[in-house]
Amino acid sequence: MHTRPSLRRTRGARSRTTARLTAALFTAAALLVSACSSGSSTTSAGGADTVLAALPHATPSVLSSYYSQKLHWHSCAVPGFQCATMKAPLNYAEPGAGDVRLAVARKLATGKGRPLGSLLVNPGGPGGSAVGYLQSYAGIGYPADVRARYDMVAVDPRGVGRSEPVECLDGRQMDAYAETDLTPDDQREENALVTADKGFAESCAAHSARLLRHVSTVEAARDMDILRAALGDPKLNYVGASYGTFLGATYAGLFPDRVGRMVLDGAMDPALDSRQMNLDQTAGFETAFQAFAKDCVRHSDCSLGSRGSTPAQVGDHLRAFFRKLDARPIPAGDADGRKLGEALATTGVIAAMYDQGTWEQLREALTSAMKENDGAGLLALSDSYYERDSGGHYSNLMMANAAVNCLDLPSAFTGPEQVEKALPDFEKASPVFGEGLAWASLNCAYWPVKATGEPHRIEAKGAAPIVVVGTTRDPATPYHWARSLAHQLASGRLLTYVGDGHTAYGRGSTCIDTAINTYLLSGTPPTTGKRCS
Repeated sequence: MHTRPSLRRTRGARSRTTARLTAALFTAAALLVSACSSGSSTTSAGGADTVLAALPHATPSVLSSYYSQKLHWHSCAVPGFQCATMKAPLNYAEPGAGDVRLAVARKLATGKGRPLGSLLVNPGGPGGSAVGYLQSYAGIGYPADVRARYDMVAVDPRGVGRSEPVECLDGRQMDAYAETDLTPDDQREENALVTADKGFAESCAAHSARLLRHVSTVEAARDMDILRAALGDPKLNYVGASYGTFLGATYAGLFPDRVGRMVLDGAMDPALDSRQMNLDQTAGFETAFQAFAKDCVRHSDCSLGSRGSTPAQVGDHLRAFFRKLDARPIPAGDADGRKLGEALATTGVIAAMYDQGTWEQLREALTSAMKENDGAGLLALSDSYYERDSGGHYSNLMMANAAVNCLDLPSAFTGPEQVEKALPDFEKASPVFGEGLAWASLNCAYWPVKATGEPHRIEAKGAAPIVVVGTTRDPATPYHWARSLAHQLASGRLLTYVGDGHTAYGRGSTCIDTAINTYLLSGTPPTTGKRCS
């Protein structure tokens, strides 16, 4: 994704509205890493017809010290959890060239039933802290029966959170970057956008040169196999959301014989190139917005229309409001003096598209902004998306997101001219968000490290059944991606949630939760083609 609300940033999901608005906002898009990703020695180039090849079953002797390491657990700052640090080679092609240290956390199984080993969780991103997700939600909010039988485990992928994070801009610089106009009206504004993207990339190169070539999804998946061995588990049990599905599927492709019970919720399609992925997501956000628009006009506090207004009319009103903000930002009551302009307002609206539980909050924020000239509500939604706290500090979500995305796939566009040619397609996919999301797809064009990945298929022949979950009106990971991944995987089982929002597990569907819990606890996957609402 982009460090602004572009595509290719997929947020994972939590099961309660507040939790989802943080972890679940790990935005939109996964990066498809190619089989030739740094240090992976998996397959040759060849586009979407390329299949990710499994690594040799035997562990190479040069990696034996990593696979045999003992984790030294200690109490975390969060009561009830244990933490440790794991070592992995910075470069799998040259294991002797240095290590990367990865943050690991766990919560031991709480019940007396037969232990099922470890259950690794990842909330998405790329760039979302799995350790933070475990400690704030999964380790305490997953079903009690699951937590009773599994040790709940998380590792922050390399470059993310507490695992030697990628660092780029400071808080003030990120504020300016997030406010960059993504709908340039003239050459001056276009130049400013390009300058902002170049500056972001140069800052990442200056502060994180050692890491930038080694934060691919293939490398993160290989790290998970080292963790599996360090935990003493013969198989990897895993629940990944959003980008976490791409990470999990990549693991399955590399180590099919080591797949245990694996759930991929809000699935990515690794066969897509970056441009198509971003275009699909643009259409996905339009689908989500139309659902919001239909709901909005049923409420008396909808400032975008009234009963009888069509989604197209609601969209026209929102676009008109964005244009007003582009010309004149409004106060937002921010301690640092930020105002609500078009870019931040658009991010706030997109943030609410991930979860229908935030639609009421969005209506209230739009009413305050449009009728009371108060942008605080939309700014709060935007800040939640960017993981910016009240002190002006950002998590490294956005930095890691760009670093992984730009390494995993070549840029959607190489320059402004290509964006301009693609604008009609993006605006057709979404009259509301298309222009901004097209321009937001440009950032990898200036990345200091050449992409090592490419689109590819993942078949994981020989793997145990893998449950792939898709939501029919998911904005960030469109439903047809889940269908595609389930079809690619030799043992894929598609589980469908007919509804709104990003991801499905833990969002209130008893049918979905029962199917996944049964699979995790007994190993029995849902029947092929099962649909839930």
